[in-house]
Amino acid sequence: MVFYFSGTGNSQLAAVQIAEATGDGLVSVNRLVKLGEPGSFQSERPLVFVAPTYSWRLPRVVEQWMEAAEFAGNKDAYFVLTCGGSAGNAAKYARRLCERKGLAFRGLVEVAMPENYLALGPTPEAGECQAIIEAARPRIAALAELVRTGEPFPDEPPTLVGRLESGPVNPLFYRFYVHDSGFAVSDACISCGKCAARCPLNNVELADGRPVWKGNCTHCMACIAGCPVEAIEYKSVSVGRHRHYVMDDALCWDEGTPRA
Repeated sequence: MVFYFSGTGNSQLAAVQIAEATGDGLVSVNRLVKLGEPGSFQSERPLVFVAPTYSWRLPRVVEQWMEAAEFAGNKDAYFVLTCGGSAGNAAKYARRLCERKGLAFRGLVEVAMPENYLALGPTPEAGECQAIIEAARPRIAALAELVRTGEPFPDEPPTLVGRLESGPVNPLFYRFYVHDSGFAVSDACISCGKCAARCPLNNVELADGRPVWKGNCTHCMACIAGCPVEAIEYKSVSVGRHRHYVMDDALCWDEGTPRA
């Protein structure tokens, strides 16, 4: 069973490719988090968790969802983290999470995908984004084959910098940087409500037809990257930058029927 959390679609693309290659069911963690329903899952196949890299680790929102969810059947757990840079020493913390949940850690690997973090730095233009996605497909296919055959993911020892990033830097980054006070909306807003509908934490709501952020943000970038008229900015950092959004919204939010 393949579980994914995705803000702008990178991790969803990877999860869909893995599920198609392995014949496994696909589960949107976004939907479960938004509904406040962690879920109980029975699978005879390995569990694959696909998510973006947040501050060089599995996103906190995904860790919290996994802590609350129940997993029965096959206990093998694989982790695929999409990133624009590095996943640091994320494997250490995913292994600890597996130990707490009674899962058998089978490895964590990173997959380079288009940078989408508009709140932090430059993002690639559309053509470059598509080239990065295409370049990632062979690696994702190889990872899917390891899952299908039950082989562990290759061990990728972290660098010293990676240990620091995933260790002491991670909580500091969340504390001082991951908040929603930088988001603002311009007069270009058409009151479509897509930002609120796509927020997995229900942190965005419309007031007088314009989005308002309520203080519980995970910086997934769904609101800003998915705005159809680019009416949302993050301070001055995002101005003029390409919005990378490739999420299949119907797939993400429809209930569906996951296969065991």
